[in-house]
Amino acid sequence: MSKKNMNFQNADALKTVQRVIEEAGQALNDPTRTIVRSAMPEVLAGALGAGAGGAASFAALYLGGSVVGLSAAGITSGLAAAGALIGGGMAAGVAVLAAPVAVLGAAGVGITAHVKNKKLKDAKMLCLTQAIAKQNAIIKALQEESAADKERIKYLNSLNTLLDAAIRDLKQDLGIA
Repeated sequence: MSKKNMNFQNADALKTVQRVIEEAGQALNDPTRTIVRSAMPEVLAGALGAGAGGAASFAALYLGGSVVGLSAAGITSGLAAAGALIGGGMAAGVAVLAAPVAVLGAAGVGITAHVKNKKLKDAKMLCLTQAIAKQNAIIKALQEESAADKERIKYLNSLNTLLDAAIRDLKQDLGIA
């Protein structure tokens, strides 16, 4: 699924689910808690709206020529030496030294994106597991507290609705049927 089609595109977007999970935990620990006494009454009332290569290039430039140092002669010599690797002069040397930076930079961006996406997927899976557990506990509380006052029942039903929506959206993002 493309990131733009995801319900939770980053870790910050998961904070809303985490708030609902926390609220459900508080609801289960306090049988007198209602929407009015919750930390998110408006939400419950509405039920969820829903360059590594830089140093290497510098080192190659700095140490590649016959004249060592960052003088004009050292830089020119380094570029000429790098260009000689592909049969060219100083201009070719710029390409030789810039290519690794571009390749390493692109690889770094790709690796970073992969790690970030893996962390986001793991966070979503954790939220999904917690949301399912809390929803099951809320359903059990609804059954056990069927004689509770209307405000408490509305509160638990709101939490159930929010958790259900979160579970559905997390499953969609994770590609779980």
